[in-house]
Amino acid sequence: MNNLSKKIRSLCEQKHAVIMAHYYTLPEIQEVADFIGDSLALAQKAKTIEADIIVLCGVHFMGETAKIICPDKKVLVPDMNAGCSLADSCEAKALAQLKAQYPNAMVVSYVNTTAAVKALTDIVVTSSNAEKIINQLPQEQEIIFGPDRNLGAYINKVTDRKMILWDGCCQVHNSIEPEHIDALKQQYPHAIVLAHPECKGTVLEKADVIGSTAALLNFAKLHDYEQYIVVTESGIMHELQKHCPYKQFIPVGAICEDMQLSTLDKLYNCLLTEQPEIQVDTVIAKKAIVSIQRMLEMSEK
Repeated sequence: MNNLSKKIRSLCEQKHAVIMAHYYTLPEIQEVADFIGDSLALAQKAKTIEADIIVLCGVHFMGETAKIICPDKKVLVPDMNAGCSLADSCEAKALAQLKAQYPNAMVVSYVNTTAAVKALTDIVVTSSNAEKIINQLPQEQEIIFGPDRNLGAYINKVTDRKMILWDGCCQVHNSIEPEHIDALKQQYPHAIVLAHPECKGTVLEKADVIGSTAALLNFAKLHDYEQYIVVTESGIMHELQKHCPYKQFIPVGAICEDMQLSTLDKLYNCLLTEQPEIQVDTVIAKKAIVSIQRMLEMSEK
């Protein structure tokens, strides 16, 4: 651990702070964090965590989600500019208009959304639990699913649904093309292809395993294959190699620049000054927490 990392850990101890980081953040951020995980794991951890301060290293909506779950805690983010193209693709006003067109529809929103969108949502889901939660809803229930059309299309396929899909996407995952997989398979013909469901359907068709970052990591840890082509954001490579040092992981080369905005320097200054701090309107937060609590309850069934 370098000197700056030691200073960060010292500040955490002094201020009773906990650092939570997503798998897509920089390796040095993951190494200094108290807890790393995917969106579901971060939400679950925030619900039970004992700390005065939570520092969320990831993107803005993750900090908002932590604040909604933990309104009495101070929630900080290293860089307020760390946004999400997927969350940005769905504005609350536009979602409200779509809801008005389908008055009998239940709104199921991916966690990659703003607090205002979560406030209009019946149930929040993540890539880890979307299939499980949708399967708990009546087959005849009309559903608006957003904002990720790729994840929605995949869930439609595996659950035999016809959900109404919001036309949004993660620009990082959506930039991956089938030919990228083909080129890597030519070089590594025996490699197992691990893909995130935010990718296009044409990409997922070439995958051996489809799942959230946590699911892909667990698959690699539990199986004896020697080579894996990793079709998601490259930040996960750190945890994959850390837990499976004798296996070869080949990244498709997808990089989320927003996730990389959390640096050790910014994290240190964030803890030192206790800024930037995430604030969520109390009215919106009270509505949004209902959809998040439903997700957490249904995930445990």
